[in-house]
Amino acid sequence: MADRRTDLAAEAWELWRESAAELTEPEGVQARDRMREGCPVTEVEVLDERGGAAIGKPPGRYVTLTLTGLREREEDAFPRLCRALAAELRPFLPPEPEAPVLVAGLGNRAVTPDAVGPVTLEHLVVTRHLIRQLPKQFAGWRPVAAVAPGVLGVTGMETQELLRGAVAQLRPACVIAVDALASRAVERVCRTVQAADTGIVPGSGVSNSRSALDRSTLGVPVLAVGVPTVIDAGTLAADVASHAGQPELDEAALRKFGGSLMVTPRDIDARVRDAARVVGFGLSLALHDGLRPEDVAAFLS
Repeated sequence: MADRRTDLAAEAWELWRESAAELTEPEGVQARDRMREGCPVTEVEVLDERGGAAIGKPPGRYVTLTLTGLREREEDAFPRLCRALAAELRPFLPPEPEAPVLVAGLGNRAVTPDAVGPVTLEHLVVTRHLIRQLPKQFAGWRPVAAVAPGVLGVTGMETQELLRGAVAQLRPACVIAVDALASRAVERVCRTVQAADTGIVPGSGVSNSRSALDRSTLGVPVLAVGVPTVIDAGTLAADVASHAGQPELDEAALRKFGGSLMVTPRDIDARVRDAARVVGFGLSLALHDGLRPEDVAAFLS
């Protein structure tokens, strides 16, 4: 597989096909494309270690939704995207509507490309406290709690340490970790959402990996929901050259020259706000059956 840094399984699968010059799938990987509410969806299932070795992703199910019409601000784009994302997220969630869920907004709120997780929580319908205080009025609602654990350099604590404490106290049926990712392609930055049942290693996309968040470390299933906000400079240079028909560049040498340089759009603040709002509303619809985007807006106002 071509050496391109990406957190998206759909891109890793594409890269394998490009490097193999084939339209087949590697052994141990199944992938298919479909549409949802006018949005392209790529589903990649890594079945075993052979598939994991081929595309560089651990075994599990990965779903990537393209947020069509978001940047162009098409009239019906926002509610359509929220519904599409909710529909893709529901199969990952505990089937029991009363099963409690903890949503963790990972990242640094003060660093815009890393703020997707904390900003998403601003658009999430949180109900655990309401169910405890008003059990009759909120009977039938799923208990949802949220936490923004910050980053090691600010808190002095690993995200895993903080979430293990929260899980021990709240005993959720699953944890949803929302984080920023790295892509290989400009057109996917803040325009795609990936959901994966494999958990996540915070900071891995920018070579600042922390302790993993998954079933083995937290004791409950972990659904990772990510939005790509940056591109590795070496990956970008090699990809641009490839699209321009230039000879294959040595990405390792480009990375050595560029160091830890990551590239992000100049309007990243607006893009992060828009994408995080879709993720927050989409999660709210998926977690609370029967809600509509306008109901979420009213609840949060």
